[in-house]
Amino acid sequence: MTDRETRRPRWVYVGEEIDPRYSLANERTFLAWVRTTLAVVAGAVALESLQLPERDDVRTVLVLALLLFGVVMTVSAFLRWARIERAMRLHEPLPAFTLGLVVTAGLVGTALGLAVVLLG
Repeated sequence: MTDRETRRPRWVYVGEEIDPRYSLANERTFLAWVRTTLAVVAGAVALESLQLPERDDVRTVLVLALLLFGVVMTVSAFLRWARIERAMRLHEPLPAFTLGLVVTAGLVGTALGLAVVLLG
């Protein structure tokens, strides 16, 4: 069995081998998104640990929203890594940067919600 046949996910490792520098740069970008996700999850843990906001129902909604957002970000980051890796190997155009829009909308929405609760 060749190295190409043992790589997972198989649907990503198609076409020609690419310069390892590009593949590793793509991987570093994925890991940066994972670090961002860890910060979002840490924020959820901090809200719960510090009991902020004081109302349990509001805090629960915010914490769950942040945790769900973290899951969406992680899955989206993996799919983006895979789509870029595949596109580079097949010499296709790179996919659009929709993850940035998702992250921006999620963080703005969460920050606005938290501001309304804390200032209201």
